[in-house]
Amino acid sequence: MDALATTAALPLAQAASQAPLIVLIAGEASGDLLGADLLAALRRLHPRARFAGIGGPRMRAQDFEAWHDISELSVMGLTEVLPHLPRLLRLRRDLTRRLLAARPALTIGIDAPDFNLGLERRLKAAGLRTVHYVSPSVLAWRESRAAKLGASADRVLCLFPMEPPIYARHGVDARFVGHPLADRFADVPDRAAARAALGLPATARVLALLPGSRRGEVALLLPDFLAAAAILCTRFPDLRIAIPAADAVLHARIDAALAASALPTTAARVLDGQAHTLLTAADVALLASGTAALEAALAQCPMVVAYRIAPLTHALVKGLGLLKSEYYSLPNILAGRNLVPERMQRDCTGPRLAEAVARLFVDPAAAAAQRAAFPALHAALRAPGSATAADAAAHAALELIGDAP
Repeated sequence: MDALATTAALPLAQAASQAPLIVLIAGEASGDLLGADLLAALRRLHPRARFAGIGGPRMRAQDFEAWHDISELSVMGLTEVLPHLPRLLRLRRDLTRRLLAARPALTIGIDAPDFNLGLERRLKAAGLRTVHYVSPSVLAWRESRAAKLGASADRVLCLFPMEPPIYARHGVDARFVGHPLADRFADVPDRAAARAALGLPATARVLALLPGSRRGEVALLLPDFLAAAAILCTRFPDLRIAIPAADAVLHARIDAALAASALPTTAARVLDGQAHTLLTAADVALLASGTAALEAALAQCPMVVAYRIAPLTHALVKGLGLLKSEYYSLPNILAGRNLVPERMQRDCTGPRLAEAVARLFVDPAAAAAQRAAFPALHAALRAPGSATAADAAAHAALELIGDAP
């Protein structure tokens, strides 16, 4: 038997182990960051593997073969996705065919559950190994989502320690691997260094505004955030405001919104990213519900969390009983109590946001109560043992194909 025939006769797992293809499918900017860290850890553990799929600039910088750009999956909301649905379904259909033909050793869906879970389900049904990295929101949404994941993923990698027991009740293999953000923030944030890095005076009163990283979020939230900031500038004339922009397009849009707002021209500035540094530097943050709220907690920055989605989307979520938790923001969900103020939907208005933020400026006890709770959240989110979250995730993923050291 010649060499080619011998290779063809090997079992799939053994043949794949010689030069395995590992596919990563990431959605949104946060998925690109997660994917880049995971990719680096996978390469350390399995240097002979080839990596391809859907990713952004951080993943492509690591010799990742991007079949599509991550921006093609960056759509928010239930009703907002409808105009993009035919394109997304076509993309998933074409990608499924490609993966079924290539038969990768492992496919890792990174977040983007609406896109990835259907893809993973088809691959798993065809006998291919699948991992879903970042559990969908079973903490806040209906637990029935956990049961359905078993049909899509051979293993779910969880960022929060209370998630695996939920999956275990439904027979789904889930591992807590730690939250990557817990590795990015110091246990004791250096506020003075962060201010120096951003050119902010050491004694200034600083407000961080984070209206989201997606264009749809910013369009919905920024007008009310700027209205709140204008009210606060009237009350606190020395207030400094900084707004991190996720990309050049958002930077330009925020600049235009600032120029049209009632804010004094010298009161606010737009940063190119640097959200982590800003949250470490700020006295208070007004931010969109989501990962930014967790970042603020890890930076030990007192916050007010706000959000608004399209009215029809909100009506569907409430009407169908999809929301399980009484809280929206991750700090409150993790703490199991009303730790940080939430202003959602009709409460997400300039005056109501300004009132909540002002309390944190004028009431030291209110701000201190938040800061006192944040270190425990940080400790709970660290990866088990001494590993980083990315290393723990890579190890748990490679175990499925017998390539974890």
